[in-house]
Amino acid sequence: MAGKDMICMSQMELRRLHVIHRVLEKKIKQVAAAETLGLCDRQVRRIVARVKTSGDKGIIHKSRGQPSNRALPDELKDKVKELYEQKYNDFGPKFANEKLFEIHRIRLGNQTLRNWLIDWGLWQVSQKRRKHRHWRERKHRYGEMIQMDGSHHPWFEDRSPKCVLMGYIDDATSIQYARLYKYEGTIPAMDSFKRYIRKYGLPQSVYLDKHTTYKSPAKLTIEDELNDREALSQFGRALKELGVKVIHANSAAAKGRVERMFKTFQYRLIREFRLNGINTIEEGNKFLDSYLPKHNRQFGVQALESGDLHRPLPTGIDLDKILCIRTEKCLRNDFTIVHEKKLYQILSRVNAKKVMVEETTQGWMFITYNGRRLDYKRITKMPIKTDVIKNVVEMRLRKTAIPAMGHPWRRYAHINSYPQKEKSSKKEKGLLLVQT
Repeated sequence: MAGKDMICMSQMELRRLHVIHRVLEKKIKQVAAAETLGLCDRQVRRIVARVKTSGDKGIIHKSRGQPSNRALPDELKDKVKELYEQKYNDFGPKFANEKLFEIHRIRLGNQTLRNWLIDWGLWQVSQKRRKHRHWRERKHRYGEMIQMDGSHHPWFEDRSPKCVLMGYIDDATSIQYARLYKYEGTIPAMDSFKRYIRKYGLPQSVYLDKHTTYKSPAKLTIEDELNDREALSQFGRALKELGVKVIHANSAAAKGRVERMFKTFQYRLIREFRLNGINTIEEGNKFLDSYLPKHNRQFGVQALESGDLHRPLPTGIDLDKILCIRTEKCLRNDFTIVHEKKLYQILSRVNAKKVMVEETTQGWMFITYNGRRLDYKRITKMPIKTDVIKNVVEMRLRKTAIPAMGHPWRRYAHINSYPQKEKSSKKEKGLLLVQT
């Protein structure tokens, strides 16, 4: 064959071969060749002897094409391939390698497993076109700013309905907090933020998108514009009362840290739920309490400057009174209010025209006035009209008004509606008398 006598060499080997040929031609000495190649004299003599006996291919290292002495056994490769196909077929190389060591005690290098999967055709390297973004420097201290958002996703795959993961990530350290809820709204946002406060403290600022939960879509009135007031959502009002600065992002890419956190969770957390047999929101939240510390140790980074800017919750502050939905209602003369199409009777004596309805994250409802909680009860039975009353009402028919004979309505509008008696003239009467 034409390619049978072809020898493949690297650039370094071609350079060595050129110098060795000069030694064999006795144009330079072996000492000079050793200095040129950066080798010792004995190594140059061995290479010269090997080229004399084997030809130009003697310059090639004899271990080329041979299996490495550190190569892993084929039995291990077959076992890893079987495990990957059975349990981790949708796992990436790095995550699958973590689980192989954590569950099966098989220690491999990430690149080793990646190369194996590519050779087996079980993994493909995809390169995505990068979009140009303006880099924003991280905050310097822990607790200076957190990014917050909700992710709608089938977190339990097809084992349970879709739900929402409310996620928090510190901008300086990438320390993360998360909790599962049925939907993304004011109550889940308040409940998750209350749990974050109790765990870490009050952050200096929160970076949010413009979801209606976080930013009110209401238009400002002229009075609001004159007084330099902004329309606040219930969640924004609660953060303002707690002294936390709210920053709204103009795009999803602006808060890319929390978006990338969700991308990591959507890849890792779904598979963790599957491996641990977790199928409900309650089980998922219990699992997150033990999973997040390990996750933060792996993905957290060190802040540029030391110090924790989380503020402890001041004494005397009731979070349930702040992190709640407040709705102002008019108090009727019979001391009743209507809230969400339900009627409530106020039992406490209060001299007010309006009262406040507060709905807490635990599902409780309080009616207050000037911070004082009022006693109330729900009116479940409304007065119903009986059949007799209905019949009486139906019998009260409006009497029809009959216009007078000379009314303009008779003369012009309905001249043919009411036929009148024909009046014969005197001439006609005389004719009739004559004829008779």
